[in-house]
Amino acid sequence: MTRIVTILTDNFSDWETALINSTCRGYYGFETRFASPNGIPVISSGGMHVTPNMAIEAIQLSEIDLLILCGGTVWRTDQAPDIAGMVAEAHSKNIIVAGICDGTRVLAQAGVLDHLRHTSNSAENLSQLNYGGAEYYQDVPYAVADQRVVTAPGSAPVSFMAEILNLLGVSDDNLKAYLAMHAAEHSKPFDSAVIGF
Repeated sequence: MTRIVTILTDNFSDWETALINSTCRGYYGFETRFASPNGIPVISSGGMHVTPNMAIEAIQLSEIDLLILCGGTVWRTDQAPDIAGMVAEAHSKNIIVAGICDGTRVLAQAGVLDHLRHTSNSAENLSQLNYGGAEYYQDVPYAVADQRVVTAPGSAPVSFMAEILNLLGVSDDNLKAYLAMHAAEHSKPFDSAVIGF
């Protein structure tokens, strides 16, 4: 069975990893678990209260196939858990590592993005960290996968899910239909007058 751990922190961006975890668990029967600093309950940016399965400190890399870093405001503060070493080790062990939104900052701090194509919310978001991979940054609105690492801006949970599932070797007609359904929202030109902006 494919085993996934998603790292959550207080004020995590709840929409960013919802699709990948729901699809993996609900459609493919993968094991999805959630970890937080010290295993304490966290509250999402939308106010959802989550009691994680485990503490970040209890993650055993030998027991997982995919490590997901959910975005959230904490990654820009000194309250962020220090997990760069664990993330670097996961990558070195060929575990798929995926970061979305400010979760990509952890990948940069871990040195994982120094030699592979990647994206984030913006180039500036990562350049603030003085990491070594700025020349590999891709200024695109969708997820990027390279060397078993997936990165995405916070606005791209659909392509984030698609790239991760591709790396996990999941591809079938049901998934294609599911991805097309979610992507269809973006095929119509945005009309700000319709929704009052």
